[in-house]
Amino acid sequence: MLYTTDMRSYAISLIVQLSQDRLIPVVQLLECLVEPPQQQTMSAEETQLLEKIGHHLPEDDRVRLNILRDRCEFGELTETEHQELIRYEDLLEEQRVKRLEALIQLAKIRNIDLMQLNQQVGV
Repeated sequence: MLYTTDMRSYAISLIVQLSQDRLIPVVQLLECLVEPPQQQTMSAEETQLLEKIGHHLPEDDRVRLNILRDRCEFGELTETEHQELIRYEDLLEEQRVKRLEALIQLAKIRNIDLMQLNQQVGV
């Protein structure tokens, strides 16, 4: 392997020779190797969006929802419990929509795609 004094130029010359299909994993590797930029303070809007993204049902509600789902699976729900389950499922769907909207907004603010944002926020 030939090493020149200017490693950057050498690396670029190697990359230029790659076919498109071999270039993709190289670019992904380079993205992983590049140090992340210095953390900037988040704007109030970003903080608010991250709160929406991270919002989940309270623990008591999650426990109740799981109980209702189990009872539904075994056909043991009363009509009242069935309506309660529907309300929980509707609430979860609303939260998913709000989470996705917040993810899209945050990705636009940070000028990155959703896949990169998902990796950053661990969704």
